[in-house]
Amino acid sequence: MRSLIDIMDFSKEETHAVIDLALDIIAHRWKYAHACDGRKLATLFYEPSTRTRLSFTAAMMELGGNVIGFSDAKSSSVSKGETVADTVRVISAFADIIAMRHFKEGAPLVASQYASIPVINAGDGSHAHPTQTLTDLLTIRRELGRLDNFTIGFCGDLKFGRTVHSLIKALSRQTGINVVLIAPDELRLPAHLKKEICEENNIPTKEVTELEDVIADLDILYMTRVQEERFLDRDEFLRLRDRFILTPDKLENAKKDMVILHPLPRINEISRQVDKDPRAAYFRQVENGKFVRMALIMTLLGLNEKYLEEENKTEYLTSEYKCSNPVCICNSEDVDKQFYRSSEGLLRCAYCEGLVPEK
Repeated sequence: MRSLIDIMDFSKEETHAVIDLALDIIAHRWKYAHACDGRKLATLFYEPSTRTRLSFTAAMMELGGNVIGFSDAKSSSVSKGETVADTVRVISAFADIIAMRHFKEGAPLVASQYASIPVINAGDGSHAHPTQTLTDLLTIRRELGRLDNFTIGFCGDLKFGRTVHSLIKALSRQTGINVVLIAPDELRLPAHLKKEICEENNIPTKEVTELEDVIADLDILYMTRVQEERFLDRDEFLRLRDRFILTPDKLENAKKDMVILHPLPRINEISRQVDKDPRAAYFRQVENGKFVRMALIMTLLGLNEKYLEEENKTEYLTSEYKCSNPVCICNSEDVDKQFYRSSEGLLRCAYCEGLVPEK
């Protein structure tokens, strides 16, 4: 049994197989109308969501399956103090596959360790969002016709942006990728991600603070919102939220075939006037999310002709060390403290990838 907790859980070949299946679903939707007859998806959403939750729901329904679950943890036994581990043990008796969104980093990993059915990470805190990454890859494939040899600029909140973190990981496996990081100092991509993903994979990477300085070089512009819910200091959020706003005049120097992506929701970082520009692909991106989630559900349920390889389980270290991340699941629920050694030999938390100070 396989789950998808981090985009790197799938090999490059497995990722491409999911995208290929999604493309076939788009071309031959009638073939898949009953692919999941009699199957049930449980959507466990501990955090507000529109696109991701409804995308999973629509995906399962279009495959002929049913959907159960909750969109507000307060309406479940979570409000009584039930742990993630116990919740998924219960849900495993009712459903065939789980999609989980959680505000605690590492919660889907905990779920995958206790559930007896596949678990899909639908976003955990600022950590990861692998199904958005699959959506992004499918969109890039449909818009550019390829997944290699392009320059992509990530603009906005690169510090807390889980979609950015996951997509950069996935692109590190492709050839001919150039990355431009556009953010103020306070929202830069975490140094360990830049080093472990970009530098160790020899990805040409450039950091700037002004979009206008690099927009002419980009094949893809990936905009992100400044996420108020991730800030502990509201004054800092207010100071940074209007830092980058994409308007038609800023696009005058961009390539005529540049692709504009955004994981949504947007607040004000993309002007409504940009929606009319044919380069704006973010609403096409939303629909691609449904198709790629259809493909992922089929794949994890063993209904894809290109089966997944047998999983090599990661061996984690268990020790008395404590993760210093206050929003990590291991600091709020009774789970084993698990860690791993990075390529640099540093100790990191298995749940949130945070650096753990050693005694």
